[in-house]
Amino acid sequence: MESQLKDSVTDGIATVVIANPAKRNAMSAGMWRALPDVLERLAADPEVRVLVLTGEGDTFCAGADISALREPGDEQQSLAVRAEEALAAFPKPTLAAVRGFCVGGGSQLAAACDLRFAEEGARFGVTPAKLGIVYPSSSTRRLAALVGPSAAKYLLFSGELIDAERALRTGLVDELHPAGGLDKRVEEFCRVLASRSLLTQAAAKEFADGRTDRDAHWAEQARGSGDTAEGVAAFLERRPPRFTYGI
Repeated sequence: MESQLKDSVTDGIATVVIANPAKRNAMSAGMWRALPDVLERLAADPEVRVLVLTGEGDTFCAGADISALREPGDEQQSLAVRAEEALAAFPKPTLAAVRGFCVGGGSQLAAACDLRFAEEGARFGVTPAKLGIVYPSSSTRRLAALVGPSAAKYLLFSGELIDAERALRTGLVDELHPAGGLDKRVEEFCRVLASRSLLTQAAAKEFADGRTDRDAHWAEQARGSGDTAEGVAAFLERRPPRFTYGI
């Protein structure tokens, strides 16, 4: 089967599936190149309220297609960084649903998501030290911000894989679920996210990611959105709110 990215939108939830089962869903150069365009299209879709990134079958992503690294130059790493940055910049909540191996470029993509839910038995690793590759500075900083400098150094220095329980303790994973329970929990949680105010989520995402120059922008968005008035009215009337920001 040809390696590809598959995407769909159902009830406000966009799902992007990494599909390269012959190579444990390793990302080919074409897949790295395609991901920013897929994300741009989904970000512009007003129906989309949340995005889930996952792998086909029982593996999330085994990293970059190592055969491509035989080619001269650093194009593969540049493509991966552009895809990672596009995922991190996605303006709506993103969640990586991880089962099986989440290694190398797979961990790079998972770390670029806002949240990571995993299935018991998942394995995580950041493996450039096994190949003599300098991990990108932006990716290193993102990993260190997520798990702390010491845990990031452990992963990067050793290239060793860690189990899902350790990933949960370090903060690399936000929730851990029994085998067979991941999809249901991801769907339930994404429905919760889709029902909340995108205004709140978009502003919180920027602030949490370190933006310090957008206070006035988001104050203006809040004044003009109507979400606050709707949220308060819904609370007082004991009904679900009907938020309209971004629609």
